[in-house]
Amino acid sequence: MTNRLVAGILCAGWMAAAVPLYAQDAARKDLVLRGDAQCTRCHDAEDNPAVLAIGKTRHGTTADGRTPSCVNCHGASETHINKPADAKERPGPERTFSKKSTTPVAARNQACLTCHQGGNRIHWQSSTHASRDLACSSCHQIHTAHDKARNKQTQTEVCFQCHKEQRAQVNRPSHHPVMEGKMSCSSCHNVHGDNPKQLVRASVNETCFSCHTEKRGPFVHNHQPVQEDCSICHNPHGTTAANLLKSRPPFLCQQCHSHTSHPSQASGLPTGRTTSNSLSGSVARGCLNCHTNIHGSNSTQNSATVGRFRR
Repeated sequence: MTNRLVAGILCAGWMAAAVPLYAQDAARKDLVLRGDAQCTRCHDAEDNPAVLAIGKTRHGTTADGRTPSCVNCHGASETHINKPADAKERPGPERTFSKKSTTPVAARNQACLTCHQGGNRIHWQSSTHASRDLACSSCHQIHTAHDKARNKQTQTEVCFQCHKEQRAQVNRPSHHPVMEGKMSCSSCHNVHGDNPKQLVRASVNETCFSCHTEKRGPFVHNHQPVQEDCSICHNPHGTTAANLLKSRPPFLCQQCHSHTSHPSQASGLPTGRTTSNSLSGSVARGCLNCHTNIHGSNSTQNSATVGRFRR
């Protein structure tokens, strides 16, 4: 081999090595997203196939001009793409989203809120979840077509990772059909909202009335606790008493009605023969046996007891 040929080969190799990686990427084709060649030259199907699964999600719809690129979420990450010569290990991307990420939560969330700030997420910054430094990626999976948080069948798995008390409650005998898949946590809660209890409506009652419209009223005779807050009597996640009641009647009712009409009594059999309500006992008795319209009554009968929610 002549000296001229050897020199030519060495020169060509030197020139190829001198070409910046971003210039080499220009000749590569994008695999999933627009402009992802600089990332997929390493993060391809052989490196991590799960990364490319983003192409099967809404974030991979290249026909939509709003679709982000790798850089939009992870930052330019120049040192990650072009490893500095003096670096022993390749620096990570500017913005990462894993559980071990050192990127501040605010910076991670900002990548999402750049696009997802409107709608029911408009008050995210003042929400309970945001105030407790919860990242969007704590609940959502981006590089997958099956985000558990957005699927009614699997959403509870995500919520119950933190809300363990509610997990125990929905498995009690009386509960909303959450575990049956007919409802999900987001049926009642807006986890991105800032109102009390992060509900989809402005209050507990408005949220309940969206399904239980027959309890809304107004009634001629209103039961005040019903108008104030449904959760005074009901635990919406689940209880051991029927109808999601916090305790069974008469004990639930006697928490308020203890000094009038029927005095409170310890649980037990009647102590003797009597015609008075004060000694009638609490065994096998329930307020709803007589007071059937407990949420409110429309009776117009001219009676002293018409406001006691009887038939």
